[in-house]
Amino acid sequence: MRIAFVNYRFSSLFLLLFFTTIIVCGQSEASKWKAQVAFGLNSPSSSGFVPGFEAKPVNFPTIHLGVQRMFKPQYGVKLDYGFNRIANNSDSPYFKINYSRVNAQFVYDATTLMTFLPTHIGIVGHAGPGISFVKPLSGYADNNLTYFNAMAGIEFQYSVSRTFSVFLDTSYIFGFAKEFDPIFDGFGSFNGNLLTVTVGVSVSLSGCYFCD
Repeated sequence: MRIAFVNYRFSSLFLLLFFTTIIVCGQSEASKWKAQVAFGLNSPSSSGFVPGFEAKPVNFPTIHLGVQRMFKPQYGVKLDYGFNRIANNSDSPYFKINYSRVNAQFVYDATTLMTFLPTHIGIVGHAGPGISFVKPLSGYADNNLTYFNAMAGIEFQYSVSRTFSVFLDTSYIFGFAKEFDPIFDGFGSFNGNLLTVTVGVSVSLSGCYFCD
């Protein structure tokens, strides 16, 4: 329970700092920065659990927070944080996992290449390395893991205005974790890959730098 409390305190602090950044940056002169917030679901790979432990195929919640900088209209980078809750299914011993990650990603806006797309619709790809933090809760709190990951995804965006858009994002997070040895190190833990599907908003922090 203490780990869950600490994790939620960390998430709350991150949210506070994130929205403070939006307010401060939003008051500066026009720039190339965007903020993103998204909520959705996750699906962990079954191979990431030791025998006897299985998770629900679909879990809630998934939260993504990101800050993006575009160097050109077509490409840029972003730094984002993700939080995912994973829980046991009905045939498994009880467990819950807080899966967090931090990733630095390359961003490519392919909208201009998709000439067949309707107005206000965009497609943006993103990919990059990161670090995953697995925090089991309840009786398996000692089976913490930290390992590198590689994340890739695609966003389907709808521009409401020049500075505000909504999007659907599908991402896959590949974990570079070792096998559990001994096996009981994996009780209530996770060392596999994760699929996420989220819906969110993207906000220009200070104007529309690349608008015509």
